[in-house]
Amino acid sequence: MRLFYHDLRIWLEVHGLLPTSRVARSAWYLLGLDVFLFVLQKLLGLFKVAFGQGLGGWVTFLSFVVGVLFIILIYRWLKVKLLWRLRNRLIVAYVFIGVTPVVLLVALVSGSLYLFAGQFATFIVTSGLNSELQSLQAANSAIGHEVAVGFEAGRSNDSSALVSLRRADKDWADREMYAWINGKLVLDSSAVAPSSPPVVPAYVKDSFRDIVRDHDKLFLRVAEVIPSRSGTLIVLSSEPLDQHLLLKLAENLGEVTLYASGLKLSRVDKPPGSVSVETNKPADSQLHGSLSVKKPEGDYVLDTGKAALVPTYTAGTVPAPARSLDRQVTFPTTVRVVNWETGDTSQPIAISVQTRLSKLYDRLFSSLGDIAPAAEFFLLFVAIVFGIIELFALVIGTRLSRTITKAVAQLYEATKHINRGDFSHRIPVKSSDQLATLANSFNSMTASIEKLIEEQKEKQRLENELAIAQEVQAQLFPKQISQLASLEVHGFCRPARTVSGDYYDFLTVDSDKLLLAVGDISGKGISAALLMATIHSAVRAYSLEGTPILREPVAVGAAAGSGLMLASGLHGGEVSPGTLLALLNHQLYESTPAEKYATLFLGIYDGHAHRLTYSNGGHLPPIVMTEEGTVRRLEAGGTVVGLFDGRHYEEGCIQLHRGEIFLAYSDGVTEPENDFGEFGEHRLIELVRENRALPLAKISEQVTAAVDDWIGPNEQPDDVTLVLARVR
Repeated sequence: MRLFYHDLRIWLEVHGLLPTSRVARSAWYLLGLDVFLFVLQKLLGLFKVAFGQGLGGWVTFLSFVVGVLFIILIYRWLKVKLLWRLRNRLIVAYVFIGVTPVVLLVALVSGSLYLFAGQFATFIVTSGLNSELQSLQAANSAIGHEVAVGFEAGRSNDSSALVSLRRADKDWADREMYAWINGKLVLDSSAVAPSSPPVVPAYVKDSFRDIVRDHDKLFLRVAEVIPSRSGTLIVLSSEPLDQHLLLKLAENLGEVTLYASGLKLSRVDKPPGSVSVETNKPADSQLHGSLSVKKPEGDYVLDTGKAALVPTYTAGTVPAPARSLDRQVTFPTTVRVVNWETGDTSQPIAISVQTRLSKLYDRLFSSLGDIAPAAEFFLLFVAIVFGIIELFALVIGTRLSRTITKAVAQLYEATKHINRGDFSHRIPVKSSDQLATLANSFNSMTASIEKLIEEQKEKQRLENELAIAQEVQAQLFPKQISQLASLEVHGFCRPARTVSGDYYDFLTVDSDKLLLAVGDISGKGISAALLMATIHSAVRAYSLEGTPILREPVAVGAAAGSGLMLASGLHGGEVSPGTLLALLNHQLYESTPAEKYATLFLGIYDGHAHRLTYSNGGHLPPIVMTEEGTVRRLEAGGTVVGLFDGRHYEEGCIQLHRGEIFLAYSDGVTEPENDFGEFGEHRLIELVRENRALPLAKISEQVTAAVDDWIGPNEQPDDVTLVLARVR
């Protein structure tokens, strides 16, 4: 069981389904609780426990919360999966920046066009009704004036004009006309088509033209009051608003549906967002659609009630689509209706029109005549141009996004190569933009890193070699010094770098003689260390094995083939410091570059006689300090070794007494500087004088510590070498 849980956890973690965030954990916990309550509800329902019914609300609430949380998790998961790649991010950005406004604009234009098309369709119908009313009013006025003239001429009940009109215009077959003079009916269309005449209400005092509701029937009705010599003449014409009239209006348009009942205008205060339309205008302009009307006595809102509207008449059929994009347009409108008995306008009628865009297009452009093809061509041309521009923008945007995403993908792949340690990978650059500059910078960076790694490897190799050289050089310095009974010696050397160019040595010539050597090689590093090793080996060889004697004075120190004879030379115990310096000078002059040289002090101490014989080849003069603190400098000798050939080095001899200290040093002790100047020989002498009673090793520690304090945090500029000796 534990193994299954472990494997399931690993699988969920690999596929990114393991809940790690608070939202994910909360979603899964609530889902588990929701499932538990749902199962518990069903179980309690099986046993008909009343408590189970109360869990339904909690199950619904938890299901809603879990749904919201999982929607958030799905959004986060899609965001991580889809927006990880830069290309997807750019696509989403383009959608929000470019596509979304275009979609919204297209939706707005489409909605506006649909509303315009619907309004235009209802306008055609309402315009047809207005046209019928205008035609009815014109005929009514003409016949009324003719009837008035007939009365003035003594003719009564003259319907010849109406009969002629009905013969000339078929539309008058369903129309009725009545005339009253001083309240007496003088013209009745019932003579042709018998019917009961309507009663003229009291509010009709002048011209009247509108749609009326009379005994639950709808009519197009006009009335006109004409004063005459015989009295007040009222002429009224009516046309039923029925299936026949709707069929005429729907001709070449579509399907027209009339809803004669079910609508009512209710008086309310101004509701938020209501649309008010002024209706207190003359009666000849009251045919319009509205959802909310404004009357002199207050605001009214259209109320359809709870019941659905039932169509009264339907005429025409929806035309077939002329093309694939020929969409159907369905749009309603309301038309004001006057109650003929009371004059109330609170019960309008509704008219719904269903047609096609092609029919509206034909009706709209039919008035343009010969200009219509040109207008159509212009609109088509503009649409094609806009389409080409949009396609061109899409292609450019796609190519630009590909250049960006390709550059980023190349950088990503390059970083993977770098992560694997492949610093030789380069990004191909084929453009000259900022991304190309970034790629060039990356290539330059990897080249620099590759170069640095090679340099680091070379540096590591050199450091390894220097470490080996340091170990070898450390073996050159004396490890165990054979002290004489009458002389105590101590030496110290600290390189400024890995290896040192300074040199010191103590060499026992015999039981009573000790060779002291102190030198400083020009330069630093490996070359100085190699020259130091050469001098070290030469001094030891000449001191222990002996020195050759020259056949000719000018050939001192030459090779054996140049006339040197070891057999007749001096033995090790008979070697002199001056001869050694002359031989070393010639050897270094011949075997090293011209700029290479060394300073070297050689001294041989005779323990039996307490005498030091020495020669100084350009080195800082060693100091002999008495017990009283006075100093003597050992300056006898000559110039530096290895710079000039054929040099002669003088020798000096000094008698040493008990307690006197011999001090030899390199310039790394006296020449370090800080803000106060050089450390200096004077400070060195004072340190030795103050600590002369201490052991030689302690004196060396005091001096080197003082030099370190003088240097401070700066790098040690040169090798520090000290050689101390004290007579016992």
